[in-house]
Formats: sequence, C-alpha cells, structure tokens
Amino acid sequence: MPKIPGISSGQAVRVFEKIGFQIVREGKHIVMSDGTRRLVIPRNNPIKAYTMGAIARDAGLTPADFRDLL
Repeated sequence: MPKIPGISSGQAVRVFEKIGFQIVREGKHIVMSDGTRRLVIPRNNPIKAYTMGAIARDAGLTPADFRDLL
C-alpha cells in the first residue's frame, strides 16, 4: 500500500491551501505557490499515489503530515 493515497485534484488543492499555498493559475494543471515554492498539480482524478507523493515532498510535507491534513 502506498504511503500517500491517490486523491483527486480538488482534495490536493484543499490540503495545500491549509498550509498556506494559493492558486496562481488554472488550466490543464493547477499551479499553486506560497511565495517561495511552486507546486504543479495535474487535473487527474485520482492523481496517482507516486505523483502525489512527489508533489507533497516538493511542498515540504512528509507522508504522515500529508495524511493528517486529509
């Protein structure tokens, strides 16, 4: 079982908004930023667990932190 579950792009956006990221641009991908870091979230439903893990790591979250924010 993956450490981070595959979730929808809407759920991912809500998680990252909780830690201070804001939507900068929307299109085929959702671009979010906190002023220093930029995240690119695909509009897949669900986003694969491996991809979601990489995005969470780019945001500075551990798998446990990410699951807690869900």
